[in-house]
Amino acid sequence: MFNPNRLTLARKRRRLTGQGLARLIGVVPLTISRLEKGKNEPTPETLDAIAKVLKFPKNFFYGPDIDSSPPDAVSFRSLASMTAKERDAALAARDFAYMLSDWVTERFNLPKTDLIDLSSERNPEKAAIYVRQHWALGQQAINNMVKLLESKGVIVFSLSENTKNVDAFSCWRNDTPYIFLNTVKSPEHSRFDAAHELGHLVLHKHGGPHQGKSCESEANAFASAFLMPEADIRSRISYTASISISKLIEAKKKWGVSVAALVYRLHKIGLLNEYRFRDLCIQISKFGYKRKEPDSMPREESVVWKKVFTELWSEGITKNHIADYLDLSFEEVENLVFGLNGLSDNLNSVKEKGNLRIIS
Repeated sequence: MFNPNRLTLARKRRRLTGQGLARLIGVVPLTISRLEKGKNEPTPETLDAIAKVLKFPKNFFYGPDIDSSPPDAVSFRSLASMTAKERDAALAARDFAYMLSDWVTERFNLPKTDLIDLSSERNPEKAAIYVRQHWALGQQAINNMVKLLESKGVIVFSLSENTKNVDAFSCWRNDTPYIFLNTVKSPEHSRFDAAHELGHLVLHKHGGPHQGKSCESEANAFASAFLMPEADIRSRISYTASISISKLIEAKKKWGVSVAALVYRLHKIGLLNEYRFRDLCIQISKFGYKRKEPDSMPREESVVWKKVFTELWSEGITKNHIADYLDLSFEEVENLVFGLNGLSDNLNSVKEKGNLRIIS
């Protein structure tokens, strides 16, 4: 039976209004309205047009309701600049990620969740220290944020939203934490986003909707302290009124952060006075470093997803097969798992859904 909820979800994923979809497929807006309210079934011709325009397999529209959660249960990194269409498209991607996550967790034993609840801690700097202590990280720099999060049971997905208004977001689903990172951003920005969302997960789990300015400030402070521990910073950079942008660009590589984030952290812990801080911020803006990070690092990719898909690939199961099984397009799956560059999808040993085998 045709599922009107799936039509609405697919439409929102493409950032279309009902009227916009109607125009693209050549029907009156009332047709889309009645389809989404479950009052009509689409004709074969209308369904063909919907599937083509929205780029979803026709079978997608006949599946069961997809698990979701309220928008206010999600922490968005840049809510103020985000449009409703961008928010709804990102939330639709999250729902498809749930489908993929469920399919994978039925077949693999992923790392257990190892996050601590710090919702009663109002000092984000202390919270960052507590998480580092809990994970026995000491003061060392974090080489790979995505790998660290995955090792602690956070399921990390990528987003390919082609908009700078959607940085990242996170949420708890049952007892499983999720983080979504937009790959449009620079690698350094994405690492900070990952730490920011970790802050939300540990600081605001039981705080209800956590999209207020105070919660965003707390998550920012947590991320800064988590990625750049004060003791480590002080051991490597002394107070100076003349430190140059070029030296900061070299220094930022140690902690895998943007030059702007490092400058902010140095000012926060008192290693830059107000005058020098403002001067460096002006230089960062003048040189265009807010738009394009200088001497950027390689982008982090998922370790878990690469291992999962490599194992599936060895069994003759490719991303195309999984997309087919879930009735999603290949692109939707690809966009969620960091592209997984280097994995082949040319195997032809599995043709039908029924041939997919459970991996023990």
